[in-house]
Amino acid sequence: MSLGSRQLSGSFPRLCRRLIHFTQRDRNSGSQPPSESQISSPDKEFLIEKMRDKKKPYNCSVLLFPGQGSQFVGMGRGLLKYGTVKDMFAVAHKILGYDLLSMCLNGPAEELMKTVHCQPAIFVTSLAAVEKLNHENPRAIETCVAAAGFSVGEFAALVFSGAMDFAEALYAVKVRAEAMQKASELIPSGMLSVIGRPQAKYNYACLQAREHCLSLGIQHPVCSVANYLFPDGRVIAGHREALDFLQQNSRQLNFLRARPLPVSGAFHTQLMELATEPLRDVLQQVEVRPPEISVYSNVDGKRYMHEGHVRKQLVKQLVSPVKWEQTLHEVYERTQGQSFPHTYEVGPGKQLGATLQKCNMKAYKSYTHVDVITHED
Repeated sequence: MSLGSRQLSGSFPRLCRRLIHFTQRDRNSGSQPPSESQISSPDKEFLIEKMRDKKKPYNCSVLLFPGQGSQFVGMGRGLLKYGTVKDMFAVAHKILGYDLLSMCLNGPAEELMKTVHCQPAIFVTSLAAVEKLNHENPRAIETCVAAAGFSVGEFAALVFSGAMDFAEALYAVKVRAEAMQKASELIPSGMLSVIGRPQAKYNYACLQAREHCLSLGIQHPVCSVANYLFPDGRVIAGHREALDFLQQNSRQLNFLRARPLPVSGAFHTQLMELATEPLRDVLQQVEVRPPEISVYSNVDGKRYMHEGHVRKQLVKQLVSPVKWEQTLHEVYERTQGQSFPHTYEVGPGKQLGATLQKCNMKAYKSYTHVDVITHED
Protein backbone atom coordinates (compact mmCIF):
# COMPACT_ATOMS: atom_id res chain seq x y z
CA MET A 1 0.00 0.00 0.00
CA SER A 2 1.32 3.45 -0.91
CA LEU A 3 0.02 5.23 2.17
CA GLY A 4 2.70 5.71 4.79
CA SER A 5 2.25 4.78 8.41
CA ARG A 6 3.62 7.93 10.03
CA GLN A 7 1.02 10.13 11.66
CA LEU A 8 0.56 13.79 12.59
CA SER A 9 -0.26 14.92 16.09
CA GLY A 10 -3.62 16.58 16.62
CA SER A 11 -1.79 19.75 17.68
CA PHE A 12 -0.46 20.27 14.14
CA PRO A 13 -2.51 23.34 13.21
CA ARG A 14 -1.14 25.23 16.21
CA LEU A 15 2.28 25.31 14.58
CA CYS A 16 1.12 28.56 12.95
CA ARG A 17 1.09 30.24 16.37
CA ARG A 18 4.87 30.43 16.30
CA LEU A 19 4.58 32.68 13.26
CA ILE A 20 2.25 35.43 14.37
CA HIS A 21 4.60 37.98 15.94
CA PHE A 22 7.55 38.28 13.57
CA THR A 23 8.49 41.82 12.61
CA GLN A 24 7.73 43.38 9.26
CA ARG A 25 10.21 42.27 6.63
CA ASP A 26 12.45 45.05 5.35
CA ARG A 27 11.04 45.78 1.89
CA ASN A 28 14.46 46.92 0.67
CA SER A 29 15.98 43.49 1.31
CA GLY A 30 13.62 42.05 -1.28
CA SER A 31 15.02 38.54 -1.53
CA GLN A 32 15.03 37.35 2.07
CA PRO A 33 12.25 35.24 3.60
CA PRO A 34 11.36 35.82 7.28
CA SER A 35 14.04 34.24 9.45
CA GLU A 36 13.73 32.42 12.77
CA SER A 37 15.10 35.52 14.51
CA GLN A 38 12.14 37.49 13.14
CA ILE A 39 9.60 35.07 14.56
CA SER A 40 8.80 34.84 18.24
CA SER A 41 8.37 31.21 19.20
CA PRO A 42 6.38 30.74 22.42
CA ASP A 43 4.65 27.77 20.85
CA LYS A 44 7.51 25.90 19.22
CA GLU A 45 6.54 22.92 21.36
CA PHE A 46 3.50 22.60 19.11
CA LEU A 47 5.52 21.65 16.06
CA ILE A 48 4.60 18.40 14.35
CA GLU A 49 5.46 15.27 16.32
CA LYS A 50 5.67 11.75 15.00
CA MET A 51 3.12 9.25 16.21
CA ARG A 52 4.68 5.83 15.90
CA ASP A 53 1.53 3.70 16.03
CA LYS A 54 0.41 2.27 12.71
CA LYS A 55 -3.15 2.78 11.58
CA LYS A 56 -5.30 0.51 9.49
CA PRO A 57 -6.23 2.10 6.12
CA TYR A 58 -9.95 2.36 6.90
CA ASN A 59 -9.08 4.39 10.00
CA CYS A 60 -6.72 6.71 8.12
CA SER A 61 -7.23 9.96 6.27
CA VAL A 62 -5.78 11.70 3.22
CA LEU A 63 -5.80 15.48 2.69
CA LEU A 64 -5.98 17.08 -0.77
CA PHE A 65 -5.05 20.75 -1.26
CA PRO A 66 -6.44 22.63 -4.30
CA GLY A 67 -4.58 24.86 -6.72
CA GLN A 68 -5.03 28.00 -8.79
CA GLY A 69 -8.47 28.36 -10.32
CA SER A 70 -10.34 27.29 -7.19
CA GLN A 71 -10.39 30.80 -5.70
CA PHE A 72 -13.56 32.87 -5.35
CA VAL A 73 -14.62 36.02 -3.52
CA GLY A 74 -15.97 35.13 -0.08
CA MET A 75 -13.67 32.18 0.55
CA GLY A 76 -12.50 31.99 4.13
CA ARG A 77 -15.60 33.65 5.58
CA GLY A 78 -16.54 30.46 7.41
CA LEU A 79 -13.07 29.90 8.85
CA LEU A 80 -12.40 32.98 10.96
CA LYS A 81 -13.79 31.53 14.20
CA TYR A 82 -11.39 28.60 14.20
CA GLY A 83 -8.06 28.36 15.97
CA THR A 84 -5.33 30.61 14.63
CA VAL A 85 -6.98 31.48 11.30
CA LYS A 86 -7.05 35.23 11.98
CA ASP A 87 -3.42 35.07 13.07
CA MET A 88 -2.53 33.25 9.84
CA PHE A 89 -4.07 36.05 7.77
CA ALA A 90 -2.27 38.62 9.95
CA VAL A 91 1.03 36.90 9.17
CA ALA A 92 0.10 36.91 5.49
CA HIS A 93 -0.60 40.65 5.65
CA LYS A 94 2.94 41.27 6.93
CA ILE A 95 4.65 38.98 4.43
CA LEU A 96 2.66 40.03 1.37
CA GLY A 97 2.30 43.72 2.18
CA TYR A 98 -1.45 43.84 1.53
CA ASP A 99 -4.64 42.71 3.27
CA LEU A 100 -5.12 39.20 1.92
CA LEU A 101 -8.11 38.50 4.16
CA SER A 102 -10.00 41.51 2.83
CA MET A 103 -9.27 40.45 -0.74
CA CYS A 104 -10.50 36.90 -0.06
CA LEU A 105 -13.69 38.11 1.59
CA ASN A 106 -14.52 41.17 -0.50
CA GLY A 107 -12.48 41.05 -3.69
CA PRO A 108 -12.58 42.70 -6.11
CA ALA A 109 -12.75 39.51 -8.15
CA GLU A 110 -10.43 40.79 -10.87
CA GLU A 111 -7.69 41.34 -8.28
CA LEU A 112 -8.20 37.97 -6.58
CA MET A 113 -7.99 36.27 -9.99
CA LYS A 114 -4.48 37.59 -10.62
CA THR A 115 -1.75 34.99 -10.20
CA VAL A 116 0.15 37.16 -7.72
CA HIS A 117 -2.87 37.25 -5.42
CA CYS A 118 -4.74 33.99 -5.92
CA GLN A 119 -1.80 31.70 -5.19
CA PRO A 120 -1.13 33.12 -1.70
CA ALA A 121 -4.90 33.30 -1.12
CA ILE A 122 -5.42 29.63 -1.90
CA PHE A 123 -2.38 28.63 0.16
CA VAL A 124 -3.54 30.46 3.31
CA THR A 125 -7.23 29.56 2.93
CA SER A 126 -6.38 25.89 2.52
CA LEU A 127 -4.32 25.77 5.70
CA ALA A 128 -7.06 27.73 7.45
CA ALA A 129 -9.45 24.97 6.35
CA VAL A 130 -7.15 22.51 8.13
CA GLU A 131 -7.80 24.46 11.34
CA LYS A 132 -11.54 24.03 10.81
CA LEU A 133 -11.13 20.31 10.16
CA ASN A 134 -9.02 19.97 13.29
CA HIS A 135 -11.74 21.71 15.31
CA GLU A 136 -14.65 19.70 13.92
CA ASN A 137 -12.94 16.36 13.40
CA PRO A 138 -9.54 16.21 15.13
CA ARG A 139 -9.22 12.52 14.36
CA ALA A 140 -8.96 13.36 10.67
CA ILE A 141 -5.75 15.22 11.49
CA GLU A 142 -4.45 12.66 13.99
CA THR A 143 -4.83 9.77 11.55
CA CYS A 144 -3.64 11.52 8.40
CA VAL A 145 -1.08 9.42 6.54
CA ALA A 146 -0.77 11.23 3.21
CA ALA A 147 -1.29 14.57 1.50
CA ALA A 148 -1.14 15.89 -2.04
CA GLY A 149 -1.61 19.35 -3.48
CA PHE A 150 -2.41 20.54 -6.97
CA SER A 151 0.26 22.94 -8.25
CA VAL A 152 0.54 25.69 -5.60
CA GLY A 153 -1.46 23.39 -3.31
CA GLU A 154 1.69 21.32 -3.00
CA PHE A 155 3.18 24.03 -0.79
CA ALA A 156 0.23 23.80 1.60
CA ALA A 157 0.56 20.01 1.65
CA LEU A 158 4.25 20.35 2.55
CA VAL A 159 3.50 22.80 5.36
CA PHE A 160 0.85 20.44 6.69
CA SER A 161 3.37 17.58 6.60
CA GLY A 162 5.92 19.56 8.61
CA ALA A 163 8.37 19.86 5.72
CA MET A 164 8.15 23.67 5.62
CA ASP A 165 7.16 26.45 8.02
CA PHE A 166 4.06 28.48 7.25
CA ALA A 167 5.71 31.91 6.96
CA GLU A 168 8.66 30.73 4.88
CA ALA A 169 6.46 28.68 2.58
CA LEU A 170 4.12 31.65 2.10
CA TYR A 171 7.09 33.83 1.18
CA ALA A 172 8.17 31.18 -1.36
CA VAL A 173 4.61 31.13 -2.77
CA LYS A 174 4.75 34.93 -3.06
CA VAL A 175 8.01 34.75 -5.03
CA ARG A 176 6.64 31.90 -7.16
CA ALA A 177 3.43 33.77 -7.98
CA GLU A 178 5.26 36.98 -8.88
CA ALA A 179 7.71 35.10 -11.11
CA MET A 180 4.92 33.19 -12.88
CA GLN A 181 2.95 36.40 -13.39
CA LYS A 182 6.01 38.09 -14.89
CA ALA A 183 6.74 35.14 -17.19
CA SER A 184 3.13 35.00 -18.36
CA GLU A 185 3.17 38.67 -19.36
CA LEU A 186 6.03 38.19 -21.84
CA ILE A 187 4.09 36.13 -24.40
CA PRO A 188 0.33 35.91 -25.08
CA SER A 189 -0.50 32.47 -23.75
CA GLY A 190 -3.04 30.54 -21.73
CA MET A 191 -4.56 27.20 -20.80
CA LEU A 192 -7.35 25.15 -22.34
CA SER A 193 -9.46 22.61 -20.46
CA VAL A 194 -10.09 19.66 -22.75
CA ILE A 195 -12.33 16.61 -22.48
CA GLY A 196 -11.73 14.19 -25.32
CA ARG A 197 -13.20 11.09 -26.82
CA PRO A 198 -11.31 7.84 -26.14
CA GLN A 199 -9.67 8.12 -29.56
CA ALA A 200 -8.33 11.64 -28.94
CA LYS A 201 -4.56 11.97 -29.31
CA TYR A 202 -3.54 14.92 -27.18
CA ASN A 203 0.17 14.99 -27.95
CA TYR A 204 -0.50 14.80 -31.68
CA ALA A 205 -3.03 17.62 -31.37
CA CYS A 206 -0.37 19.72 -29.63
CA LEU A 207 2.08 18.93 -32.43
CA GLN A 208 -0.42 20.12 -35.03
CA ALA A 209 -0.99 23.30 -33.04
CA ARG A 210 2.75 23.99 -32.87
CA GLU A 211 3.07 23.45 -36.63
CA HIS A 212 0.24 25.93 -37.12
CA CYS A 213 2.17 28.46 -35.02
CA LEU A 214 5.28 27.90 -37.13
CA SER A 215 3.23 28.64 -40.25
CA LEU A 216 2.34 31.98 -38.65
CA GLY A 217 6.01 32.80 -38.14
CA ILE A 218 6.07 32.12 -34.39
CA GLN A 219 9.49 30.87 -33.38
CA HIS A 220 9.83 28.07 -30.81
CA PRO A 221 6.07 27.66 -30.29
CA VAL A 222 4.89 25.96 -27.11
CA CYS A 223 1.81 23.76 -26.83
CA SER A 224 1.73 20.77 -24.52
CA VAL A 225 -0.33 18.91 -21.94
CA ALA A 226 -0.04 20.88 -18.69
CA ASN A 227 -2.38 18.86 -16.42
CA TYR A 228 -3.38 15.20 -16.48
CA LEU A 229 -6.65 15.37 -14.56
CA PHE A 230 -8.58 12.15 -15.17
CA PRO A 231 -9.11 9.68 -18.03
CA ASP A 232 -9.78 11.78 -21.15
CA GLY A 233 -9.48 14.98 -19.11
CA ARG A 234 -6.51 17.24 -19.82
CA VAL A 235 -5.43 20.85 -19.64
CA ILE A 236 -3.35 21.98 -22.60
CA ALA A 237 -1.26 25.14 -22.38
CA GLY A 238 0.87 27.22 -24.69
CA HIS A 239 0.90 30.12 -27.12
CA ARG A 240 -2.48 31.77 -27.58
CA GLU A 241 -2.43 31.02 -31.31
CA ALA A 242 -1.93 27.32 -30.58
CA LEU A 243 -4.90 27.23 -28.25
CA ASP A 244 -7.04 29.08 -30.79
CA PHE A 245 -6.13 26.40 -33.34
CA LEU A 246 -7.16 23.62 -30.95
CA GLN A 247 -10.51 25.27 -30.27
CA GLN A 248 -11.21 25.88 -33.94
CA ASN A 249 -10.38 22.27 -34.82
CA SER A 250 -11.75 20.57 -31.73
CA ARG A 251 -14.18 18.33 -33.62
CA GLN A 252 -11.51 16.97 -35.96
CA LEU A 253 -9.25 16.40 -32.95
CA ASN A 254 -11.96 14.36 -31.17
CA PHE A 255 -12.37 16.90 -28.38
CA LEU A 256 -15.80 16.89 -26.77
CA ARG A 257 -15.03 20.16 -25.01
CA ALA A 258 -12.26 22.74 -25.26
CA ARG A 259 -12.74 25.65 -22.87
CA PRO A 260 -10.24 28.42 -22.03
CA LEU A 261 -9.34 28.74 -18.36
CA PRO A 262 -9.31 32.13 -16.61
CA VAL A 263 -5.56 32.19 -15.99
CA SER A 264 -2.89 34.58 -17.15
CA GLY A 265 -0.35 32.22 -18.69
CA ALA A 266 0.75 28.80 -19.87
CA PHE A 267 1.60 27.33 -16.49
CA HIS A 268 3.49 24.04 -16.26
CA THR A 269 5.05 24.47 -19.70
CA GLN A 270 8.40 25.71 -20.99
CA LEU A 271 6.95 29.23 -21.11
CA MET A 272 7.44 29.29 -17.33
CA GLU A 273 11.20 28.73 -17.62
CA LEU A 274 11.96 32.31 -16.54
CA ALA A 275 10.11 31.68 -13.26
CA THR A 276 12.32 28.78 -12.22
CA GLU A 277 15.39 30.73 -11.11
CA PRO A 278 13.57 33.02 -8.62
CA LEU A 279 11.81 30.01 -7.09
CA ARG A 280 15.02 27.99 -6.98
CA ASP A 281 16.79 30.85 -5.22
CA VAL A 282 14.12 31.36 -2.56
CA LEU A 283 13.85 27.63 -1.87
CA GLN A 284 17.57 27.60 -1.09
CA GLN A 285 16.91 30.21 1.60
CA VAL A 286 14.06 28.48 3.42
CA GLU A 287 14.33 25.52 5.73
CA VAL A 288 13.03 22.26 4.27
CA ARG A 289 12.67 19.08 6.31
CA PRO A 290 11.66 15.53 5.40
CA PRO A 291 7.84 15.32 5.41
CA GLU A 292 6.34 13.64 8.48
CA ILE A 293 3.76 11.90 6.27
CA SER A 294 3.70 10.86 2.64
CA VAL A 295 3.49 13.88 0.31
CA TYR A 296 3.27 13.27 -3.41
CA SER A 297 4.98 15.34 -6.11
CA ASN A 298 3.04 16.68 -9.10
CA VAL A 299 6.01 16.02 -11.34
CA ASP A 300 5.87 12.22 -11.26
CA GLY A 301 3.21 11.27 -8.71
CA LYS A 302 5.85 9.81 -6.38
CA ARG A 303 6.48 10.54 -2.71
CA TYR A 304 8.99 13.15 -1.63
CA MET A 305 12.00 11.41 -0.14
CA HIS A 306 14.26 14.14 1.34
CA GLU A 307 14.85 17.89 1.52
CA GLY A 308 16.81 18.14 -1.74
CA HIS A 309 14.11 16.19 -3.53
CA VAL A 310 11.48 18.68 -2.34
CA ARG A 311 13.45 21.69 -3.57
CA LYS A 312 14.26 20.08 -6.93
CA GLN A 313 10.72 18.91 -7.69
CA LEU A 314 9.02 22.17 -6.69
CA VAL A 315 11.16 24.02 -9.24
CA LYS A 316 10.72 21.36 -11.91
CA GLN A 317 6.95 21.47 -11.36
CA LEU A 318 6.79 24.96 -12.92
CA VAL A 319 7.77 23.65 -16.35
CA SER A 320 6.37 20.11 -16.08
CA PRO A 321 2.81 18.85 -16.42
CA VAL A 322 0.85 18.25 -13.22
CA LYS A 323 0.34 14.49 -13.19
CA TRP A 324 -2.68 14.55 -10.92
CA GLU A 325 -4.36 11.42 -12.27
CA GLN A 326 -1.13 9.50 -11.76
CA THR A 327 -0.77 10.96 -8.27
CA LEU A 328 -4.24 9.77 -7.27
CA HIS A 329 -3.41 6.27 -8.48
CA GLU A 330 -0.30 6.29 -6.29
CA VAL A 331 -2.11 7.64 -3.22
CA TYR A 332 -4.97 5.14 -3.37
CA GLU A 333 -3.13 2.07 -4.62
CA ARG A 334 -3.98 -0.96 -2.48
CA THR A 335 -4.51 -4.68 -2.61
CA GLN A 336 -7.90 -6.02 -3.63
CA GLY A 337 -10.43 -5.89 -0.82
CA GLN A 338 -8.46 -3.36 1.24
CA SER A 339 -10.55 -0.44 2.48
CA PHE A 340 -9.97 3.12 1.35
CA PRO A 341 -9.02 5.98 3.69
CA HIS A 342 -11.22 8.98 4.36
CA THR A 343 -10.35 11.83 1.98
CA TYR A 344 -10.74 15.52 2.85
CA GLU A 345 -10.40 18.35 0.33
CA VAL A 346 -9.18 21.32 2.36
CA GLY A 347 -9.51 24.64 0.59
CA PRO A 348 -11.76 26.52 -1.81
CA GLY A 349 -13.74 24.65 -4.44
CA LYS A 350 -14.50 20.99 -5.00
CA GLN A 351 -12.48 20.39 -8.17
CA LEU A 352 -10.22 17.76 -6.61
CA GLY A 353 -13.24 15.82 -5.42
CA ALA A 354 -14.63 15.89 -8.95
CA THR A 355 -11.39 14.51 -10.37
CA LEU A 356 -11.23 11.86 -7.66
CA GLN A 357 -14.74 10.78 -8.59
CA LYS A 358 -13.66 10.30 -12.22
CA CYS A 359 -10.41 8.52 -11.29
CA ASN A 360 -11.49 6.30 -8.40
CA MET A 361 -15.16 6.04 -7.48
CA LYS A 362 -14.46 3.69 -4.57
CA ALA A 363 -12.11 6.21 -2.97
CA TYR A 364 -14.57 9.02 -3.69
CA LYS A 365 -17.24 7.33 -1.57
CA SER A 366 -15.19 8.36 1.50
CA TYR A 367 -14.61 11.94 0.27
CA THR A 368 -15.56 15.08 2.24
CA HIS A 369 -15.16 18.72 1.29
CA VAL A 370 -14.22 21.11 4.09
CA ASP A 371 -16.38 24.17 3.40
CA VAL A 372 -14.55 27.50 3.56
CA ILE A 373 -17.68 29.69 3.44
CA THR A 374 -19.90 28.43 6.27
CA HIS A 375 -19.11 27.12 9.75
CA GLU A 376 -20.93 25.01 12.27
CA ASP A 377 -22.06 26.85 15.40
